[in-house]
Amino acid sequence: MTEVSIPDGVFINWTDTYSQYKPLSPEITKILANHLEWLSDRTRGKQANLSNADLRYADLSNAKMTYANLSGANLTGADLTGADLIFAYLSNADLNGADLSYAHLNGANLRGADLTGADLTGANLSNAYLNGANLYNANLNQANLMYADLSFADLSFAILIGANLYNVVGYTIEDIK
Repeated sequence: MTEVSIPDGVFINWTDTYSQYKPLSPEITKILANHLEWLSDRTRGKQANLSNADLRYADLSNAKMTYANLSGANLTGADLTGADLIFAYLSNADLNGADLSYAHLNGANLRGADLTGADLTGANLSNAYLNGANLYNANLNQANLMYADLSFADLSFAILIGANLYNVVGYTIEDIK
């Protein structure tokens, strides 16, 4: 399996915009384009490796990042609305205040991720690994958490109105109420 990574010492040059979200640098755009090509034909392109990348406030809405490696990435305040993160590696990622509404996180690895105050409204987290994740004050309204592993996750003050909690691991419905 081939991967493409951000070379050491590459400075991601964000341009100023009026939006709170920052456009992607040419390096990140190229990595995601190669990843998209890899997703369509595994003999072409390269799997994205954005582990430990600084993607604070990045506009990644609707990005196709199935199987992407974002372990340890800083995604504080990033816009990941509707992003395809199925089976993505987000362990120990900083998603503090990120917008993950309607994101597809089926089977994603979010072990130890910081999702404090994140918006996960309508997100699909079925079969996701959220072991030890910090979901303090996260909005999980209408989220699908069916079969998700929430062992040792912090759900203090999380909003779970209408969330699908069928067969979650690590919590019982009584624990969450």
